[in-house]
Amino acid sequence: MVIVQRIVTRWSKRARGAGAAVRRRTIPLAFELPPMPAEPLVVHDLLAAERTGYVPDSVVSGHALPARLHGLRFKLSEGAIEVARTPVWASHPTSRFPGRVFLIRPGERARYRANFRFSGYGTEWYYEQWTVNIAHGPWQRDLFLTETVDHHKDERVSLYG
Repeated sequence: MVIVQRIVTRWSKRARGAGAAVRRRTIPLAFELPPMPAEPLVVHDLLAAERTGYVPDSVVSGHALPARLHGLRFKLSEGAIEVARTPVWASHPTSRFPGRVFLIRPGERARYRANFRFSGYGTEWYYEQWTVNIAHGPWQRDLFLTETVDHHKDERVSLYG
């Protein structure tokens, strides 16, 4: 089983100041996992948005492998899970090209961090920071809270420059 917990923090231009940044930094890098469906790939998606005071809202979904979800592709590769970047329609940064991020073997965990500036269809910018926790193994409620991370990639950049 592959378990993915994606934590998205979303804010507007109005929340770029220091006070709001301090509040965003209090959002944990991992949460307890809810019960999961019996699928090859399960995703616990959490959104902590400015409009809700950064109180996370969560959804759980199950998927077959291979899968392309939220800017990442997951596929089995000789017993391991290959995680690769796929294009994200962000206005900044535009230099993240598709490619392998991790090869996660059974029993291993990984953490991928990235941030983006989006413009959407309107003229207002909005920003997202992602923390994606990935495990190749059985479900445990505290899976990402107590275990060490075997692989880590941080692709966060300055979004305001």
